[in-house]
Amino acid sequence: MAIREILKMGDPRLLRVAQPVAAFDTDELHLLVRDMFETMLAVNGAGLAAPQIGVDQQLVIFGTDVVNPRYPDAPPVPRTVLLNPVITPIGDEEEEGWEGCLSVPGLRGVVPRFSNIRYTGFDPYGDPIDRTASGFHARVVQHEVDHLLGKLYPMRVRDFSRFGYTDVLFPGLDANDDD
Repeated sequence: MAIREILKMGDPRLLRVAQPVAAFDTDELHLLVRDMFETMLAVNGAGLAAPQIGVDQQLVIFGTDVVNPRYPDAPPVPRTVLLNPVITPIGDEEEEGWEGCLSVPGLRGVVPRFSNIRYTGFDPYGDPIDRTASGFHARVVQHEVDHLLGKLYPMRVRDFSRFGYTDVLFPGLDANDDD
């Protein structure tokens, strides 16, 4: 297992549309998933998408089953590996919430996201996943899947008066947690 380098905003690889995963249950895929979890946990991430480490595949991981120190007021999200995801909003209701990103270190912004979603896809073995999510869980899934579409959260910010440096906006949080 290895901690991988996380690409930063400005790297053109973060703007690509990721390719679908074609082969499930391979040693290479399982190693990639392990490396992604090790990388995400090393930096207290809420999630990580394969394009963030330079891998052009539709693969996201999220959740830790415990409260995340970068989002201390958010509930835990179930640990999940999701390949070739599809998100379907349930209704039109949106919620605004603060987001950060490992590829956009030291910054946070308010981003609108669908309040309730259904997400489908596959686990690393090729077994189907079909879940509904709301609140922070839904936000995390939408944020990570955006990476597969070549979108970073600042592209979704509508009001730039609510976008800035973590240490200025949230003096109680350690800005290094966003690096």
